[in-house]
Amino acid sequence: MKHAFLFFLFIITFSYAQENIVTKEVDSLYKEDQFYAGVTYNLLAKTPSGLNQSGFSLGFHLGFIKDMPINKSRNFAIGVGLGFSANSFNQNLLISKDNSRDFTYDILESSSTYSKNKFSSYLIEVPFEFRWRTSTPMEYKFWRIYTGFKFGYVLAQTSKYIGDLGSLKHSKNDDFNSLQYGLTLSAGYNTWNIYLYYALNPLFSKDAQLNGHNINMNAIKIGLMFYVL
Repeated sequence: MKHAFLFFLFIITFSYAQENIVTKEVDSLYKEDQFYAGVTYNLLAKTPSGLNQSGFSLGFHLGFIKDMPINKSRNFAIGVGLGFSANSFNQNLLISKDNSRDFTYDILESSSTYSKNKFSSYLIEVPFEFRWRTSTPMEYKFWRIYTGFKFGYVLAQTSKYIGDLGSLKHSKNDDFNSLQYGLTLSAGYNTWNIYLYYALNPLFSKDAQLNGHNINMNAIKIGLMFYVL
């Protein structure tokens, strides 16, 4: 997560520097916004009874999108890309293992004392976007609305707990859905763009059970997205 944050800061710095570059040649076949970096606040929806989030759950998103204009004025385009995403969710769902080495799930009581309880995931993502913008060959500050769909494949995931039960850390939990997908929306002006992701499938598979019921919660990510050429 630290490396993703440092690279994110580099992208933002580069985007500001880019605004000061003067382009003398007019490119009538220009393309827009082919690199992106974003930071989100991660929420959990459709949570089981008693499950609550705590602390600040962050996501960092980096990648490249191939911009393909579809009209003569080039203000409409299709975007297809490849990126990386690192996400954490701080909450009170304890993930542990029983004697058979299977994963178990319990809600931590309010009386429990713990300093950390979270799960994290690291994904390779493929975004698809339908893009509208007010850019021209000579206008580098413009309004944009990009809406689309994003597929993600979980490369790795971890769960960590530090508290009165000791220190627990687990990875390679097959109860997490390896494929994540959802709807996306980016809208804004120039550097600053509001970003929204709504997952269409649960974070956990049907093998993850809490009190005999499936854990069907999904992710919602709200934050800022920055685009550069």
